[in-house]
Amino acid sequence: MSALAGVDIALWDLLSRRLGLPLHVLLGGVVRHKVKVYSWIGGDRPRDVEAAAKERYAQGFRAVKMNATEDVDWLDSPKALETSVERCKIVKAVGLDVGLDFHGRLHKPMAKQLAKALEPHCPLFIEEPLLSEHYEGIKQLSGLTTIPIALGERLYSRWDVKRFLHDTSIDILQPDISHCGGISEIRRIANMAEAYDVALAPHCPLGPVALAACIQIAMCTPNFTIQEMGLTIHYNTEAG
Repeated sequence: MSALAGVDIALWDLLSRRLGLPLHVLLGGVVRHKVKVYSWIGGDRPRDVEAAAKERYAQGFRAVKMNATEDVDWLDSPKALETSVERCKIVKAVGLDVGLDFHGRLHKPMAKQLAKALEPHCPLFIEEPLLSEHYEGIKQLSGLTTIPIALGERLYSRWDVKRFLHDTSIDILQPDISHCGGISEIRRIANMAEAYDVALAPHCPLGPVALAACIQIAMCTPNFTIQEMGLTIHYNTEAG
């Protein structure tokens, strides 16, 4: 699907250039003139989040995402989650909304506890509280928290997405345009999600081509909500 995505994005770009029209016009027309974005802070093992949050705020961002935890055992001491809550509070105090990416690192016993502990602090969303394979657990967790649940980077087609929409277990879909088949398939996924009142927030920890494609989708998709901007993400900057 990743190879197909590259071909699909390239073909849409060629068509757009040939016709002299922006892609979002070809896909139905503009529904917004500005696109909300968020950036990353904190690295793979989140640290120094206050300084990073202040830097992002000064750059004009009003939302960020960070990893929720370091390594946590299958069943760990509740104290292992305290730093996650503190980091959320610190970033919120700077004036930023914050999404917390669980990365599927937690198992159900700890994910339930962390979601409950975070709830009073109103994160923007929690991402992949469990791995996508554990759809029963995600369904259970969705009934235990009011925090919006986001996932989708490990779902590669509308058929992968279908179960989560039917179960009403998620609030935000995050397909990756570079891995889900490209512009054509992410557009179909977005249309399906809209029928279930689920928002679209494409996963994009990649480079400028992927981001540009996502921005075009954002411009013409009614249920788009916010775009990840991965140009400042830790593993992009570390790679040079």
